[in-house]
Amino acid sequence: MNRDFWAMATGRMPADVRIDNVRIMDVFNGEIREGSVSFGQGRILGFSRFEARQVVDGGGRWLLPGFIDGHVHIESSMLCPARFAELVLPFGTTTIMADPHEIANVKGMEGIRYMLEASRDLPLDVRIMLSSCVPALPVEDAGAVLGADDIAPLLAQERVGGLAEMMNVPGLLAGDADVLEKMRRTLAAGKVIDGHSPLVSGRDLEACAALGVSTDHECTTEEELRERVACGMYVLLREGSAARDLLKLLPALTPENQRRCLFCTDDRQAADILERGHIVNNVRMAVRYGLDPVSAVRMATLNAAECYNLRDRGGIAPGRRADLVLVEDLRDFRVLSCWAGGELVAQEGKMLRSLPVMDAGKLHESVVLAPLPEKPFSVRVPSGKARVIGLLPHSLITECVVRSVETGPDGEVELCRNPDLIKLAVLERHHATGKIGVGLLDGSYGLRNGAIATTIAHDSHNIVVAGDNEEDMLFAVRELERMEGGIVMVSGSRVLGALPLPVGGLMSEKSAEEVAAALKELLQLANSHYHIWEGADAFMTLSFLALPVIPSLKLTARGLFDVEKFAFVDVDAER
Repeated sequence: MNRDFWAMATGRMPADVRIDNVRIMDVFNGEIREGSVSFGQGRILGFSRFEARQVVDGGGRWLLPGFIDGHVHIESSMLCPARFAELVLPFGTTTIMADPHEIANVKGMEGIRYMLEASRDLPLDVRIMLSSCVPALPVEDAGAVLGADDIAPLLAQERVGGLAEMMNVPGLLAGDADVLEKMRRTLAAGKVIDGHSPLVSGRDLEACAALGVSTDHECTTEEELRERVACGMYVLLREGSAARDLLKLLPALTPENQRRCLFCTDDRQAADILERGHIVNNVRMAVRYGLDPVSAVRMATLNAAECYNLRDRGGIAPGRRADLVLVEDLRDFRVLSCWAGGELVAQEGKMLRSLPVMDAGKLHESVVLAPLPEKPFSVRVPSGKARVIGLLPHSLITECVVRSVETGPDGEVELCRNPDLIKLAVLERHHATGKIGVGLLDGSYGLRNGAIATTIAHDSHNIVVAGDNEEDMLFAVRELERMEGGIVMVSGSRVLGALPLPVGGLMSEKSAEEVAAALKELLQLANSHYHIWEGADAFMTLSFLALPVIPSLKLTARGLFDVEKFAFVDVDAER
């Protein structure tokens, strides 16, 4: 025990800080009471009027425990860990359970260790859940393959919370040896196994729970929530930039099952967080929908802490971490001040100090292409009947559409003969294997006058490029290689806009405001110059066209993949 903390707790030494005149939210008793809170050495001392070196007048506002995000991919914000911390701390988030799945698929254990080290001394407490599925599927070409022996050495680290979302449910149910060994070692270390089980129910769900999966953030219906709680699992109500399930699930909450529910963001872009907030947005939405404020805050704090065995936080009580959030009211939850581990880190939406950014080293060298052939985006359809990827509005699900196409004498599909089609290509960019998958995208995407390319291509994060001419597509790929990854928009062999993401081709070391502003400009350009369909997000749609786990037709570096048949297919529909 720290001697100074003992002296403070027993009144022999002044506390570091006492906050007076606040309405304290007691998530244990489910009530709010007026009073004071004192803390020192980063931990709460109590509610008595301790002598303190600094006294803060809370102005009659509400004092809440620091918010906890139960499942988040930092990389989805396009920010490195320090910049992400600077973004979410002013919104009252003091702890996150981070799954470095994206950077792990690019750089393997090197990527995971970077996330651990780059977040080590931040006021935001970043707990790492070890990525369970790298690659997500054996048909993909990720930057690494991580087995049980690779991740096991990190399980003993205090800041490692367990095994991240177990997406390979088929492998789990089939008894895949490596999947089961990862789970066995995680449980032996006393750590948590996160789930990822959309549409899984009945005996299969029961098997997941019996084998140690204790959470799920993929619920989209009230029935799914109730079934998972009945299996003893925790349910994470997600509100991300694309997947927004919170309002669908709130009607399923009852006084009896609320204690098994918590909040997460999963994938949120920086601009979205700046506009709507982080976990505080989940709390605000829940209260506006009708959930009482204490229950909503408890889901964002105590429930999450208990789910992930973080017994030192989640509530305002003696001995707990001094993670505290002062909010203006219990309607909008505007954050006035945020303390993380006893340090006042943010006021009125602004950080009080900048955070050091760790050098990403070799993670800046993540775009490694083999020499490209003379015509890298050639695709032949001798029959004149092509399998084309069709888009659905505001959805990651695609269709397999068979279309007649005009070809040259050798069966080559030329875009000038097919103005209602777009060429799509995925290039392996981790090990210079030279693999290039080429397909056709329905013209509803709307891309005209150039090409768009990005190194954000879930989940293996190879290069994905789309365009209405091959010259601009090639130029865009070369530009991505030069700037070490990110997003680039090209027209007439000229860069119209770009967002460099040099850390693994996924993250920037610039501020959230800078990244958000750059992305906003690119989205405006997508509408004004490229005429991207309003039913699609120019970059998110593109990045998910390379993910062969969401039906129906997707493209990888190995070629066109029929998700429902779980097999590669030829672009020529007659083959």
